[in-house]
Amino acid sequence: MLRHRCFLEVKSALTALTVFVCLTLAPALMAAETEESLPLKATGLFQIGKLTVTNSMLVSWIVAIAVILFAQMATRNIKTVPSGAQNFWEWLVESLYNFLESIIGRDLVKKTFWFFATIFIFILFTNWVGLIPGVGTIGWGHRDPTTGIFHVDRPLLRGANADLNMTFAMAAVFFVLWIIWAIQANGVGGFLLHIFGPKGETSGFLKVVMVVIFFMVGWLEVVSILFRPISLSFRLFGNVYAGESILGAMSNMVPALSWLLLIPFYFMEVLVGLVQAMVFMLLTAVFTLLIAQHQPGHEVHH
Repeated sequence: MLRHRCFLEVKSALTALTVFVCLTLAPALMAAETEESLPLKATGLFQIGKLTVTNSMLVSWIVAIAVILFAQMATRNIKTVPSGAQNFWEWLVESLYNFLESIIGRDLVKKTFWFFATIFIFILFTNWVGLIPGVGTIGWGHRDPTTGIFHVDRPLLRGANADLNMTFAMAAVFFVLWIIWAIQANGVGGFLLHIFGPKGETSGFLKVVMVVIFFMVGWLEVVSILFRPISLSFRLFGNVYAGESILGAMSNMVPALSWLLLIPFYFMEVLVGLVQAMVFMLLTAVFTLLIAQHQPGHEVHH
């Protein structure tokens, strides 16, 4: 059944994406850090060969393993009338499938659903796990001798999407898949024609002018395509990093009332985590639709 095949594809994709992203992650950002702000650079915890495992990588591993185990448990004994974990997993996957099918079409969603569903589930739960009390506040540090307040210098856990390396790795995975899907849908020649070819029906001298204009515009499109991984990664990173920074600032503003001040911001960040997962999925889906759909008058005839 297509539905059950989708469940298995999502589980396999979660495993593959986790391996790739975790190997891609490496501390790369250097920035000035203040005692009260979330550092831009993820903290290294230990080494595995030449690979430095950071606190953001650790969170991404925990989330991925937890989601994979839950998916395995939910689909271990698939029943005709679902209940419990299977019911939740089927509802989640079916809802995503129907939603994406209404946007990018039946044929394209069959080919690409495994990635879009995986990226949505992974980003969503990664964002929410970053809001769990203790993430970013438990670790190694020092106690201020004047105030007696303990400051965490090296947190054990950090929100994975608050690390630009993580978000850029996911955007890079999509960029590679986007090129593959574009070539599969159009061929190499059709892919280049889609970018540099003239649009519309013209003839004579006007056609020559349009060819020159659209060839020049095509290079702007190339620049736009190359910047998509950057914009995708910075959008997700910026929203998650800003949210965690706000939570940290509010918790230190009035320590005695930190539990009360954080409540509305926690609810806001839960919503932001959902919205950002949806935005990342929708943008990647629309980018794929724009390159994979055939232009009017160029449909494939059978």
